[in-house]
Amino acid sequence: MRMHNADETCGVAQAALVLGDWWNVLVLREVARGQVRFDALAAEIGLSRKVLTERLGGLVAQGVLRRALYQRRPVRYEYLLTDAGTALLPVLVAMQDWGDRWALGDGTLTATAEAGGAEHARVHALPGTRLPEGLDLPGTAGAGPGTEGADVPLIPPDASATVLFAYPGTGVEWGPIPGAAGCTLENRLFRDAWPDFHRAGVAVRGTSTQLPHEQLEFARAEQLPYPLVSDAAHQLAAALRLPVFRGAGRLRHKRLILVVDAERTVRHTLFPVTDIPHAVAESLRLAAALRTPVARDDRS
Repeated sequence: MRMHNADETCGVAQAALVLGDWWNVLVLREVARGQVRFDALAAEIGLSRKVLTERLGGLVAQGVLRRALYQRRPVRYEYLLTDAGTALLPVLVAMQDWGDRWALGDGTLTATAEAGGAEHARVHALPGTRLPEGLDLPGTAGAGPGTEGADVPLIPPDASATVLFAYPGTGVEWGPIPGAAGCTLENRLFRDAWPDFHRAGVAVRGTSTQLPHEQLEFARAEQLPYPLVSDAAHQLAAALRLPVFRGAGRLRHKRLILVVDAERTVRHTLFPVTDIPHAVAESLRLAAALRTPVARDDRS
């Protein structure tokens, strides 16, 4: 791509060298979702091996991806996001938000979704999707001193199942945005039901795009027994293509609940969440049903 001399100092123009190519954007979308090997990328995107090789080589040369050897005979590489690549995730999520609202929707600003819409279909297609390995996020890890920003595993290895609920944010004046209010109520209901989740061997995680210190302040004030994890860098949203909206100056998760098994695979989704008390109870029922026979025997 030829650039005008004036574009050499333009950040938008320089970013367009990476994101201005349709296939580059889709490659980055799939790598963020955990498809990091050549054959998996080719299958997901439907791209010829020649074109995919060119795009991957270009993204490596631009410092957005790096190659990591995972097999020696024959030589095989994984393609992983660099720091520069990870910094592009908010851009991808913002593109998704724009597409959901303006290209696939009618332009309405909402924190919920209509049945039959693109966001509804995308979330309800998540069962069977495995969360990428190593997707630990900064979180509260409880509400005690010194817990701010500690990495928290999204899926604890000792849990028979995990309920991961995404919410827009606490302590925010939303104004007339449908579906945004109720985050404090939701956290309190999960807190009050925590003994039942614990007895069932089910872990609970709450996630928003708020910063860790904001979450920690809320977790301490509300005495939450489960961790809140920060998706401020939009790694989780990009990995699962979660629906978002822009509210109070920040991209926010729309309220939804994922029930994930011990193998990191999404088994159930609840979206949109309009009846919060019912959704909390239903997530417990669905997660408790995923307990393995070993877990039942150990706790009998």
